[in-house]
Amino acid sequence: MISVEHLDANEPKKKNHMPEKYIINVKRNPLYDFFSRWVDILFALVLGIFSGPVILLFALLVRIEDNGPSFYKQERLGKDGEKFWIYKLRSMRMDAEKYGMQWAERDDPRVTKVGKFIRLTRIDELPQVLNLLNGDMKLIGPRPERPELTYQFEEETPGFMNRLVVKPGVTGWAQVNGGYEITPAEKAELDIYYIKHRTFLMDIKIILKTIKVVLTGEGAR
Repeated sequence: MISVEHLDANEPKKKNHMPEKYIINVKRNPLYDFFSRWVDILFALVLGIFSGPVILLFALLVRIEDNGPSFYKQERLGKDGEKFWIYKLRSMRMDAEKYGMQWAERDDPRVTKVGKFIRLTRIDELPQVLNLLNGDMKLIGPRPERPELTYQFEEETPGFMNRLVVKPGVTGWAQVNGGYEITPAEKAELDIYYIKHRTFLMDIKIILKTIKVVLTGEGAR
């Protein structure tokens, strides 16, 4: 169980918003919110311009290798449990979920050869510039999970849904401190620590650590 405040109540399955009982106290900073939004927009515009050729190249390679759509969208939970579509370059085979939804594993056999490279380098995440521009996500924040997994993790680790009190991010404190290598409980602990202590300096630290993760491939699956 993670060390955050929450009240006992019924299991929150099939809800599209954040149950009030799970909301933790978050100190609001209007100045931080205003400037971070503009940073998100400027970053998305610049990244979109420079990464455009890279996205198109790997979209073509994905298509050639697996003869299917290069991009895919997947439903995730955002701030307050609101659902949105996240965009990525497809890194798994077309039949990746023929046996049902499952979390990615280390050396997952469903990942294609091109997919392995773009997951290692995080190139598969580049289309999320659209999510940044739409305002569904921020540059820094808890990584968004699928609704079904969120409800499952909440059941196993009460308080997991506290991560939903802020917008999800392209990268985050948990992502640069283990990524897929940590458990959902550890991920929640790290993300909630970020939510309670986020500042511009902490965001800069996360960006620098993200660069290191991308260059070394830490935590990728």
